[in-house]
Order: sequence, then C-alpha cells, then structure tokens
Amino acid sequence: MSFSIVAGLLGGLGLFIYGMKQMSEGLQKTAGKKLRRILAVLTNKPIMGVAVGTVVTSIVQSSSATTVMVVGFVNAGLMTLAQSIGVIMGANIGTTITAQLVAFELGDYAFHAIAIGAFTYLFSRSKKFQYIGQVLLGFGILFLGLNTMSDAMRPLRGSQVFVDLMKNFSVYPILGVLAGMGVTMIIQSSSATFGILLGLVSVGVIDYSSGIPILLGSNIGTTITAILSAIGANLTARRAAAAHFVFNVIGAGLLISFLYIIPDFTLHLHKLLINIGGFFGQGNVSEERLLANTHTLFNVANTLIWLPFTGFMVSLVKRILPGEEEYVQPGLTHIDDRMIETPSVALEQVKKEIIAMHGIARDMVCEVVNGFMDRNSGVVEKIRRHESIVNEMEEELLHFLQRIPQGQLTEIDIRSMDKYFAVIDDIESIADDATEIANLIEYELDNKLKFSQEAQNTIKEVSQIVCDVLEKSVELVKTDNLSLVKEILEVEAELDEMQIRFRDESIGRIKSSTKDVIDPNAGIILLELLDNLEHITDQMADIAHSIREIYVEGKKIG
Repeated sequence: MSFSIVAGLLGGLGLFIYGMKQMSEGLQKTAGKKLRRILAVLTNKPIMGVAVGTVVTSIVQSSSATTVMVVGFVNAGLMTLAQSIGVIMGANIGTTITAQLVAFELGDYAFHAIAIGAFTYLFSRSKKFQYIGQVLLGFGILFLGLNTMSDAMRPLRGSQVFVDLMKNFSVYPILGVLAGMGVTMIIQSSSATFGILLGLVSVGVIDYSSGIPILLGSNIGTTITAILSAIGANLTARRAAAAHFVFNVIGAGLLISFLYIIPDFTLHLHKLLINIGGFFGQGNVSEERLLANTHTLFNVANTLIWLPFTGFMVSLVKRILPGEEEYVQPGLTHIDDRMIETPSVALEQVKKEIIAMHGIARDMVCEVVNGFMDRNSGVVEKIRRHESIVNEMEEELLHFLQRIPQGQLTEIDIRSMDKYFAVIDDIESIADDATEIANLIEYELDNKLKFSQEAQNTIKEVSQIVCDVLEKSVELVKTDNLSLVKEILEVEAELDEMQIRFRDESIGRIKSSTKDVIDPNAGIILLELLDNLEHITDQMADIAHSIREIYVEGKKIG
C-alpha cells in the first residue's frame, strides 16, 4: 500500500470524522438544552428508553456519545441501571441512522452543502441559522471525506493480495469481526468505520458478504468509549457500560454463529433485504444500501429480542460486577405533583427539598476542602456527581415553584415563594464553588504543588469557619430561627476581613521567597481557594437576607 493511498485514506477519514462532529454539534445546538433533560427524565419504561435513545443518538450522530451521557447520568444518580439499558438499546438503533445517511450517494452534492453551510454559518446573524449552517457544513465535509477515502482506495482494486485478504472476511468471519473491532476501538466511532467500509465497497474491493463481519465487529468496538468513560465511576455506572458491552457482544455473537452454522447465510440475508427493498419500492439496491439496511435490521432485531428481558440483563451485569449498589436516589423526594392543588402544602414540600439540597451543598464544601488538604483525588469525582444532583434538583424545584398557583396563597406565602427562587440559586452557586475547589485539587496534584505550614493553617482555619456557618445556614432554613441570621452575617463580614489579611500575607510570602522555598503557583491556588470559600459565605449571607425578608415583625405568618 503506497504512501499516497494511506495519506488519502487518513485525510478522508479525518474529514469524515470532523464533518460528523460539526453536524452533531450543530444538531445538538439546534435541539437546545432539552436534549439532556429528555434523556434523563423520559426513560421510566424500557420501551420509552429505547425511543429516547434512538432519537437522541440520531441527533448527536453517535451511539458512543449517547452511552457516555448515559454512564454519566447513572454515575450522578440521575438514572437507574434498568433505565440506562433501554436507552443503550435505542442508541444502537439510532446510530444506524447515520449509516443510512452515509449510504445515500450524495457525494456529488458535498461542495454545494459546504458552500451553503459555510456562508450561512459565517454570515448569518441568527443563532438558529448559524446552527443550521453548521449542520450543512458538517454534512458536506462528511461526504467530501467519504469521496476522498473512495478515491484513495480505488487503486486497491488492482492489488490481488488486498482483494484476497478482503475475501477472507467472508470465508473466516471472525477475521472481519476483529478488523471491525480494531478499527472502531482506535477511532472510537462505528460510523467512521462504516464510512471506511463503504469506501471499500464503492470501489469494488470488498463485497456484501465480507462487509457483514466488519459491521458486527464495529458494533462490539463502539462499546470501548462507554467502558473508558466508566473507569473511576461508581458501580452502577460501570454496570451500565458493561450492559452496553454484553448487549452488543451477545447480539453480534449470535449473528456470527449463523454465519458459521447456516450454509450460505449471507446469501439468504442478501435476498431477504432485496425483497424488503422491493416491497418499499426500491429498485436496484446498491451494496452500500444493503449494508446500511443490514446494520439497521440487526440492531432493531437485537433490541426486540432483548427488550422483554431487560430485568435479566440487569441481573446478568450485577453477577458480572457484584457488589453493593451505589445508586443515589435522583431528583426530588418530598415533592408530590398532586399537592399543586394545595399550594400551602406544596410550598412546605419545596422547603423540605431546599433543606435537603442545602445539606448536599454543605457536605460538598466540607468534603472537598478536606480533600484539598489531604490531596485526595478520589473526592473530585464524588463532588462532580453531587453537583449534577444539585443542578437537577434546582431545575426540578424551579419548574415546580413556577406551577404553584398564587391565588390561594397568603401574602407571606407569596413572599416565601419569591425568596425561595433566590435561595435555590444561592445553594446551587455554593455547589458550583465546591466543584471549582475540586478542579483546584486536580491542578494541585497535576503540578505537585506543596503548601507551606502557614498556608495549611490558613486553609484549616478558614474551612472550619465556613463549615460552621454552613451548618448554621442549613439550620436557619430548617428552623426559621432569625437569631442565626445575625450570626451568619457577622461571620461573613469577619471572613471578608480575614480574606484580605490572608491574601496580603500570602502575597508577601510569595514576594519574599524564592521558588525553591515557595512555589508561586501554590500561592495563586491558595488565593483562588480562599476566593471560593469567601464567595460561599457571600451566598450564605444572601440566603440569610432572603429568609429574614420573608418575616414581618420577626414572626412568620400562616
């Protein structure tokens, strides 16, 4: 294989993957923020999970991207293992939409799409049209890459050695499976593997029978992305990744066994797909289209077979990865939608959720500061999981609050409702600050920073003050004890003064020392840590003000 062929293949592959990425990003932006919410919420039943997984993957153009999101949701406690399996099944169907798109012979229109897409993306003032332009631009680059790969591989038709090697995939299907797995694991995209396969088919180097094992291998290889994303995640998230692997391996293994056991199985499958194409009015069906249809048929059939046995799949992956369940109850636990009809009760339920949310944020701050002092990298992922939970609680609480009718509320209840919006936002900001400190832990470890004893004492002193006042803040929201407001505000003012003093001391140590004694980066990270902790006390002061403003003459009415 000459250098020009390799360069053309890799260049075309790069264009293909880049085009797919641009198209995916444009579609996701067009879909908006609702995409992740749909994925996290509308998956209570396996069949709904399949539908959502199919739609989401059709939008993001990647089953790997969908399963990585699913693993993230499971890891954050926003989705159960059973819910994740339905979405994973749907993701396998959704990824075939990309294959169907690629199988269309649209290469002649690649430059048309690039021209229109680039012009719209670069010169449109409307964000919506910019996103549409990005989709068209990606679409054109994708097919330009496909054309480039086909042109680069055309000389391979004259290589009898290469042609014979490709024919071995139909005689020895396991070789094709391994080839498809290997390529997909390297480039981490089954759609890109399919693009390479279509390039080989289009120039006549490989036929339908040899292409099927490669397709099956790509279905197995695409699970590597989810497996990699689950490394370091909790047990349930690792089980979700394992379910993806088991689902694809068993399905592909069953079809591979048919290739070996049933004589002329690919010929029978070929005839079946030709007949199906004829039923839908397709005349001369190309080899590329047949492979795309095989890909879709396989994944739909595999899903239909497994869908009734979702419970068995859950049990199976639990046997593969035994251990105590690490699933965290997602979302809100005290809210009942039926209480919307009794607004005063609904408002009390909101208060209970705010207390729970504030407790999570409090624990996040105290744990992450301890993790910073102990140089504990393990706390970072936990903090990020809890931030996802807090973000989800915030979103659901705000939606619930907006639905509470105010007509039946007293004046004080309306004021409480208004202030709860601010309190929820402040608590979410505290969780954000905790996550920022978690990021500092990663920087601290990556750069092997060391802090002086004075700096360590400063961190310990400030963190103790912050944790104490966090406890008081939670107690304030819980008990409505107005005497705590004064204490919180006094501590906030005290910490403002302490931060100025600690900042001056830290800067002084940096100036008066050489790098061998004090690393300036350590001093900067210390200042960022103190800023985050001071900002947390600001948020608690805001919460204290909000709670106080609910009251009239020091007494809560209602």
